[in-house]
Amino acid sequence: MESERERLARIKPHLERRALVYEATRHFFRERGFLEIETPIRMPTLAPEAQITPIESDGWFLSTSPELHMKRLLAAGYDRLFQIGRCFRKGERGRWHNPEFTLLEWYRTGADYLQMIGDTEDLVCAATTRLGLGSTIRYQGERIDLSPPWSRVTVRQAFLGIAGWDPVREPDPVRFDTDLVTKVIPGFAPDHPVVLLDYPAPMASLARLNPNDPAVAERAEVFIGGLELANAFSELTDARTQKERFAEEMEAIKKGGRQHAPMPERFLGAMGHFPECGGIALGMDRLVMLLCDARSIDEVMPFTVDTI
Repeated sequence: MESERERLARIKPHLERRALVYEATRHFFRERGFLEIETPIRMPTLAPEAQITPIESDGWFLSTSPELHMKRLLAAGYDRLFQIGRCFRKGERGRWHNPEFTLLEWYRTGADYLQMIGDTEDLVCAATTRLGLGSTIRYQGERIDLSPPWSRVTVRQAFLGIAGWDPVREPDPVRFDTDLVTKVIPGFAPDHPVVLLDYPAPMASLARLNPNDPAVAERAEVFIGGLELANAFSELTDARTQKERFAEEMEAIKKGGRQHAPMPERFLGAMGHFPECGGIALGMDRLVMLLCDARSIDEVMPFTVDTI
């Protein structure tokens, strides 16, 4: 059996590469006029999401995402923000998951979800350049060309073409999640990234609906090598609509037998000052996995929940 000393020696090259990815990320955003900020990781409330179980901390919660506080900064007049921070989600453990993980989020005013995807293309290219990898990498035996622009396909197109049904016309969250994992993602061409666009309106979360097609939300997710890497929104700025969505999520959480956090009233109160903006969350551990050809998240973190 491999000792801890042997394990840490084996993954040291990955941790060194991880540090370079962080360095490249910070350089990328500073060059573009973004301010790096830190927000609380322990808070009295958070955005209610039925699919995410937060970790409680003495009556409060560990952050599942810095989104709410970063948007309150946008409401106060900040225009370009990024954060590399630790987040926590209960019960998430597996090849690509650890209950404690690192999330990169950034927001900028005057942008939409498509522009945030453009930022992501440029960021990944900057990271590969810093590592001396060029535009093509190999991940788990597959050659992946990271050159932009990445392939773009709508949810409707992908599901009709691969799974044989239209989740925009026939919303079914359970079937959607199952088919996404078992059919749609495996059906993507493995040799380039794919951006999945325009999610069904019931899956909008904190994204705005498309004004020309309110059946879909301006939400996009990036998939590379079978990994879900990033999730982008054109951000919703209507507090009333957001509160209704939160209430629906709270009801779903309650029906699932869990206690939900209080309504995030300070966040909702700040929404009256929200500018038009885009935002995106990117899993840093997963990006490092891709750039290290690491099969498991355990290979890019010195300590996981199993080795603490």
